[in-house]
Order: sequence, then structure tokens, then C-alpha cells
Amino acid sequence: MLGSPETLADSRPRADTLPFLGVGLGYRGEFREDLLADSGQVDFLELMLEHFIDMPPERMRDAETLAARFGIVVHGLDLSIGTIEPLRTGYVRQMRDLVAATGAHWASDHLCMTGVPGRTIGNLTPLPLSREMVGFVAAKCRHAIDILSVPFLLENISVLFRPGPDELAEEEFIAAILEQSGAWLLLDLTNAYNNAVNQGFDAEAYVDRLPLERVVQIHLAGGLASDGVLLDTHNAPVPGEVLDLLRTAAPRLSALRAVMIERDQDFPPFQDLLEELAAIRGVLCDAWAPHFASGLIAAPDWLRPPSRAV
Repeated sequence: MLGSPETLADSRPRADTLPFLGVGLGYRGEFREDLLADSGQVDFLELMLEHFIDMPPERMRDAETLAARFGIVVHGLDLSIGTIEPLRTGYVRQMRDLVAATGAHWASDHLCMTGVPGRTIGNLTPLPLSREMVGFVAAKCRHAIDILSVPFLLENISVLFRPGPDELAEEEFIAAILEQSGAWLLLDLTNAYNNAVNQGFDAEAYVDRLPLERVVQIHLAGGLASDGVLLDTHNAPVPGEVLDLLRTAAPRLSALRAVMIERDQDFPPFQDLLEELAAIRGVLCDAWAPHFASGLIAAPDWLRPPSRAV
């Protein structure tokens, strides 16, 4: 029997059982050699499911090599949780297999649809903000959670249009799905910032209205602007405005365990990515230190208080 809202309080993992991963990168083969040569400055990796499924066996061996060096989480692109069809159970099982092969701590995908029955759209497409869609997506999430052996996260997307009339604000829509499904939130702060600029609302106020106690992971990225519209292209450094949003949000994210940079094209020298990670650590040290002091385990070395000479 699939999970139901009534049983979630007993079945979903508590925040204090989630491991603390730190600051990391979305893994891309373009910087593999640099990464393995200088792995001490990267706390964890996010593996894109599509880069490893239906691939030659050596690709899975590569994933296992990475898992021997780094903490791992798995991220999907094509679950299409909002498509009006049954859950893509084959896709979820492939996600589960990559989780098992790498010892990944959780898995995630996007709160969107990437196709309609019988046809692929090829883009992360927003959903109508309706109560009916809340119930539909939450039920599919519960089914996915029943298949996966690890917590499941949903990510907010970049929105350039919204289909149908809105019954709910996006923040209410996200909160209701998480509450009814037991999923956690992968908060993409760049998407939140881009949407705020493009649609003319306040990004910090938007984040404040999200269920912050459900945020486990954060995505950060930089992108391009076209005709004044910010695009989620993952090909530039994380902008200062997004780091400022992280700085104001992080102290209130009691379940936050991982923050990472996405870079998919126009790759800079690897040292530039490491410097971005260092800047993110600087933002997070003050926010995370109280959680570590209160008993959060397995924190990275950079977060531990310096030892004092006796």
C-alpha cells in the first residue's frame, strides 16, 4: 500500500537523521581530473542521473570511484512528477540503483513536468498552481518515496510562464506538496532570484514564505540575461545577489545539510570553482556553526572550531 498523508508523521525521516555534507559541486566530466587531484576542497558531489543510466559499464564504475572519495547525492532531470500519468517507476528504480551503487544520501528531481503522455517537451515546464495538482503530485511523490531507500527532495524551477489560473501562491503550492508527501525541499536560490527579478517580486520575502524547515539542500549557479530576462544557463559565477540571499536565508534553515554550485558550460579554470566554494563557506560558517555546536555530527573540517593551544 502506498504511503498516505495520515502515516507521514511516523514514516518520514527526521531532519536530525540527515547527514551533514557541506559545500560541493554538481559533478561534470569536464573537471574530473582536476577534481580528483584536488578533492580535499570539495565536500560532496551531486551526480546527475542522466549521466549514468543507460551508459557503458565504465560510467557506473566512474560513479563508484567518485563515491569512494566524496559524499554523494543523486539528482534527476526527467521524473516529470507533474505529468498527468502514473509515476515513471522505471525511472525511479534507475535512480534507486544509482543511489545503491554510490551510497548516495538522498535523491532529488524537479517540481515540474518535462513531457506530456506520449511526447517529450525537453524543458523543465512549470505546473498550474492548483489544489488538484497538489494532491496529484503529492501522491506520486509518496509512491517514489516508497521505492527509494533514501529521502527524496523536490527542487523549485526557473519560471518564464505559468499555465492556467493560480489558486495558490507558489510558496503555498510547494509547502502543501511537501506536507502531504513527506518530501524535502531542494531550494534553488538562483531560480528564486531569477524569478523575482523577471516577475517583479521580492526574492527574500519569497524565500521567507517557503517551508524553511524542509530545506535540506541548496543549488547556486550563475547565468546569462537575454533582453533583460535572467536565464538559468549555469555558465557563469554565482552572482553576489544570490550569495546575499544565501547569507540571509541560511541561519533560518535548520535542516540544511548541503550547498552546491551547478556549472554546466563555459567551464572556468578549476581553481576558480574552488574559490567560489571558499566564498560560499565564508557565508555559511556563521550560519552553520550554531547547528554544529548543538550536536550536528560529521561536519567538515572547515566548520569545526580551531583547536586551542593549552
